[in-house]
Amino acid sequence: MKDDRIRGILARMTWAEKLAQLQIVWIPDTVAQHDRVRRGIGAMFWPPSAEATNELQRIAVEETRLGIPLLIGLDVVHGQFTIFPTPLAQASSFDPAVAALDGRTSATEARSNGVNWTFSPMVDISVDPRWGRVVEGFGESPFLASAFAAAKVAAYQGSSLAATDSIAACLKHFIAYGAAEAGRDYNSTDVSNRRLRDVYLPPFAAGVRAGAASVMASFNSLNGVPMHANSWMLSEVLKDELGFAGVVVGDAEGASQLTVHGVAETEAEALALSITAGVDIVMGGPPMGDAVDDSSLHDPSALDVARVDDAVLRILAVKESLGLFDDPYVDASKAVSAPTEQSRADARASAERSVILLKNGGSADAGELLPLDPESTKRILLTGPYARSTDHLGAWVQRFGVGSRSLEETLRERFGQATWTVEDGAGFLASEPGQLSAAVDAARESDLVILAVGEPSHLSGEASSRSEISLPGEQDALIEAIVDTGVPVVVVLLAGRPLVVERWIDRVDSVLFAFHLGTEGPDALARVLAGDVSPAGRVPMTFPRSVGQIPIYSEHERTGRPASTSGSLSATKHDVGLEGPNNLDDSFTSKYLDLPLGPRFPFGHGLGYTTFDGPGLQATRTSISLAELAAGGSLELSAQTRNAGPRSADNVLMLFLSDPVASVAQPVRRLCGFARLHVSTGDTASITFRIGADEIGFWDDQRRRREPGLLRFTLTDGIDESDVSVHVTAS
Repeated sequence: MKDDRIRGILARMTWAEKLAQLQIVWIPDTVAQHDRVRRGIGAMFWPPSAEATNELQRIAVEETRLGIPLLIGLDVVHGQFTIFPTPLAQASSFDPAVAALDGRTSATEARSNGVNWTFSPMVDISVDPRWGRVVEGFGESPFLASAFAAAKVAAYQGSSLAATDSIAACLKHFIAYGAAEAGRDYNSTDVSNRRLRDVYLPPFAAGVRAGAASVMASFNSLNGVPMHANSWMLSEVLKDELGFAGVVVGDAEGASQLTVHGVAETEAEALALSITAGVDIVMGGPPMGDAVDDSSLHDPSALDVARVDDAVLRILAVKESLGLFDDPYVDASKAVSAPTEQSRADARASAERSVILLKNGGSADAGELLPLDPESTKRILLTGPYARSTDHLGAWVQRFGVGSRSLEETLRERFGQATWTVEDGAGFLASEPGQLSAAVDAARESDLVILAVGEPSHLSGEASSRSEISLPGEQDALIEAIVDTGVPVVVVLLAGRPLVVERWIDRVDSVLFAFHLGTEGPDALARVLAGDVSPAGRVPMTFPRSVGQIPIYSEHERTGRPASTSGSLSATKHDVGLEGPNNLDDSFTSKYLDLPLGPRFPFGHGLGYTTFDGPGLQATRTSISLAELAAGGSLELSAQTRNAGPRSADNVLMLFLSDPVASVAQPVRRLCGFARLHVSTGDTASITFRIGADEIGFWDDQRRRREPGLLRFTLTDGIDESDVSVHVTAS
């Protein structure tokens, strides 16, 4: 019946009315907004209020010939009013329930105000932290990102899109946007079909399986073809192969910018090229339902009628699923305009689960400084630009997102018995004269220094690529000067990306890290510092030692000459007679002469306040056939972890797969399972991982392959490891 309704509407539409549905625009002027709706546009950005949205919907329904309601879009990325941790911080939790909590809260707040479509989640894989938009995604692992993508889509959309607390999700940016050359936003990408399908496509496929209502085309070109004109990816792969039945929306002016890419001569040609390729809704650009200077689009022969009709039906189907034809309005008296006690509690719990303890002791006589002991620590200096700052929301927050308190406020509240001194020490970008020396003087009179440093929110996100990703301004110098005083130091480090911390990381005692945590971030940090919460976050994206190492990531492929020792600038290939270790046996291997091997903090790294016995891993069987896997069978691996320490806490178990011999060189290991388990002191927690055909398969450049052979599985909690091997037989 509902399908009949939208097909009936399509049959009555004029060509201009169809084209008008294929566009979303942002118009700040109210009069111009209303005029555009009267002319039949299909989607608008949020006005922003429930009353203003209802008025737009009223005009669309009552003052247009066909009465088609509007899609109302907004980037609700990690919160509408209650701001949750940034997506990369959420990935640090290794708990998709954190993303789900954000999605449910965001959907409730947004839909109550008339927003029915969000441009989130971003599921781009990136291994280059110079790219500012890494903060919007779920890290470098396709498996981890896929799990979070599915959870976020399901949470936004709920059990029914028509519900008053559900909004349509949008997977972005399709595809390989995170592979931008040099980590520079909007830049070109060149990716093999094999890597495209094994690395960049899986999170989108997971989101499509979860029922995502829309997908956004990315700004980049892929192998020379701009994505807004890439019919192979948008139509053949996304719609036909993956079975995506929703709406493909362009990114801001992305269709019009095909002229700048150099694949279209005029804007009208660019729009036609984009729609033909598979974009269903153009974002921005000239009015598509009105006469324009180049009116070629207004001749049905300029576009394939069936393609336009398909796009319109997809749009109408999403509106039907949202229940807009039956009731396009919201009850403005029930519109949410501020966080509730519950949403704050949920945001705080999510932030607590997203904090990573990078380091705790080992660089000085102070030993493990965290959690803080209020009895032995009487005089505390809090310094650094994040001491007093309330910049905790992170990138991609609308102006109406509710801010946070400062670390000074939350720490004074939690450690009221201590004597506090607060000095700025340095600014985020520039420092005032005397700031550093005042902090150093205060440090000498303190028992402990908490150095709150980091990268402010505006330095990450869209159009925020950085060529150097160390701490900005004079913060490195502040850390070194404080360390030189000899006072024990805890660094609280906040950022929107993994940072290069080599200048000081070996000199400080303890480091607590988080990607920006949102409205309740400082409260969560205070609770973790106090030991009310034991940190269990894990690094979702590798921390390089140097920008020169980028890209560096956990699932890199094997090389024929792997290095086993670090390089040396002093030894040469011909110094055979040198005494002592000179790396000659390992000279011609894959490494840098001027850096130790490996990253500073690898994917999955993270410490806590208790001790877990090494995780145990067992396979229920030693072999399984490809035929059984193809028929839906799975290999079961049981895992255990025991809390042998003094505190109840969470532990994160990560299961990696290695394929030592295959027809295509494989990653050294790749994530194929993970779980976050709460374990009381002295108790053991268990979980079973099921490995199916999808987990063992991989692509060559033509097809997906599953091959017999030996597979090695490694279970780790970031500290200890356990291995088992399983034979995969042909039959």
